[in-house]
Amino acid sequence: MPTQRADAAARRAQILDAADAVFGQHGVTAPLDLVVERAQVGRATLYRNFPDRTALVEALLQRTVNRIARQVQTLGDRDDALFEVLEGMANRIVQSPALSDYWRAVDPDQIPIRAARETIFELLREPIARAISAGLCRPDLETTDISLISGMLGAALRGKTRDERARLATRALQLLRGGLRGPADGEG
Repeated sequence: MPTQRADAAARRAQILDAADAVFGQHGVTAPLDLVVERAQVGRATLYRNFPDRTALVEALLQRTVNRIARQVQTLGDRDDALFEVLEGMANRIVQSPALSDYWRAVDPDQIPIRAARETIFELLREPIARAISAGLCRPDLETTDISLISGMLGAALRGKTRDERARLATRALQLLRGGLRGPADGEG
């Protein structure tokens, strides 16, 4: 029985990888047959795992939240963990622009979106506190500011190519780092 569960988990991950690639290339409205083809599974397998497109997109969102959780755990007590996570978020925007754009466009009060946002706030609570304590970050930064920061990073979506998005994301991170440090002593 454990082998069957492992196979099912592997197929689910395979479908998510395929959906991520297909949506990244063709947008979230791409035909699900492209996901089936790329994942090399049958339609029934796709729909057994994800009954509709919404379930598939929500699973990709949860996967992103899980990646952030793993990254925060891996970074441990590093004072700069917040900045590493922000860099990871920027990279995700570069790699998967269609999904990032979709998540920015949907109603932020939808239950899965709100739950993901609240989970990310909680995951970043300690990294923010450590960055503030270490003097790496302005003392008035709040967890809810992560939504605003994410929106700023989302400006990288204006890039038409992966290279353009990467350049824009890098520049946004540079500007954000300066802004997150806060004004220099004696400034407004």
